[in-house]
Amino acid sequence: MVRKKIREYDSKRLLKEHLQKLANIHLPINSAQVTESTDFTELLDKEPWLSSTRLAVKPDMLFGNRGKSGLVELNLDFAHVTQFIEHHLGVEVEIEGRKAPITTFIVEPFIPHDHEYYLSIDSGRLGCTINFSECGGIEIEENWDKVKSVFLPTEKPMTVEAISPLIAPLPLEIRWKIGDFIMGVFAVFQDLDFSFVEMNPFTLVNGEPYPLDMRGELDENAAFKNEDKWGNLEFPLPFGRVLSPEESFIHALNEKTSASLKFILLNPKGRIGNMVAGGGASLIYTDTIGDSGYATEVGNYTEYGGPSEEEMLQLARTILDCATANPDGRKRALLIGGNIANLTDVAATFDGIITALREKKSELKAAKMHIYVRRGGPNYQTGLEKMRAVGEELGVPVEVYGPEATMTGICNRAIECIES
Repeated sequence: MVRKKIREYDSKRLLKEHLQKLANIHLPINSAQVTESTDFTELLDKEPWLSSTRLAVKPDMLFGNRGKSGLVELNLDFAHVTQFIEHHLGVEVEIEGRKAPITTFIVEPFIPHDHEYYLSIDSGRLGCTINFSECGGIEIEENWDKVKSVFLPTEKPMTVEAISPLIAPLPLEIRWKIGDFIMGVFAVFQDLDFSFVEMNPFTLVNGEPYPLDMRGELDENAAFKNEDKWGNLEFPLPFGRVLSPEESFIHALNEKTSASLKFILLNPKGRIGNMVAGGGASLIYTDTIGDSGYATEVGNYTEYGGPSEEEMLQLARTILDCATANPDGRKRALLIGGNIANLTDVAATFDGIITALREKKSELKAAKMHIYVRRGGPNYQTGLEKMRAVGEELGVPVEVYGPEATMTGICNRAIECIES
């Protein structure tokens, strides 16, 4: 599971749309997203409620404690909302030690309310934990002892009995209304492959649950089956995260292809580079090195699936440029390959990698690079033979393994290399 945060605007959009479909619960939520490209005249035409409703406005930038940071304004008319946005748009703020400009806002109706509740659902390996409190709001951390929790194993369905410990203390007139809401949110959570949902707070408007603040995380690996359900969804970078030129290049390449190409530069000075296929294998390689005490030596995270030879060449060039930069006389290691492919032609994929290796021959030697290849799948024997041959040509140590070798074992070989 790759948990990716989404904006509050998208969390509420998905909840409203699918809560109606899955649980027949209508949420009278209106919200508008504002960025530097927003034309306020066009926005008013699209969302006419903005001119007739008292409003709330806040940044939608994947960070919390917006109220405590003085970044939430309530009970405004649209003119004052635009003033607030114009005053803060592009202004750099510091949140928990991270600095970045504010680029995105969410505007909603201002909802006067008397009581605030808390709800979250968190997915784990064996099931989901559902948390609920009658004391929601900005002080939830200080009042966490008042939060009630239940664990629902993966194999068990959601039932009223499962959540009864959460809602039993509530007054009877709202108990089942909130119970139905929690069950409906859980249905959306599962159907859309959310990994985390939090509403802090939600309240009751005319007796109906209404989320005031909401954040969500989706399982990015489930994108292939949720394209229609998620709609036009953006996975924004975490607050304060800025793409390096190499990351921007691969991101742009990924946007233009049906293949999957991902590259994250973790430590430019790291001495272990990764050129690994598949998200599962990439996580195993990275986690194994980290669990062995060498997390700071991991130069990059990479995963790819189904690239053409040219796309693989571009990705490999980028990885090698980073892995060989600024040689310091110490040994370095490069992990190539991954798990056992199902459909990918291993030999064809390796052709792009081999071209990049030949291009970077002098850089590899200067960086004292040791290369460790491990791969299985269609045509893997041919691919491995090509790798053995290019190793002799490059004049750098290249160890080549098939599926008989373990991925964790290959990681250990890399660690032994940089420590020798």
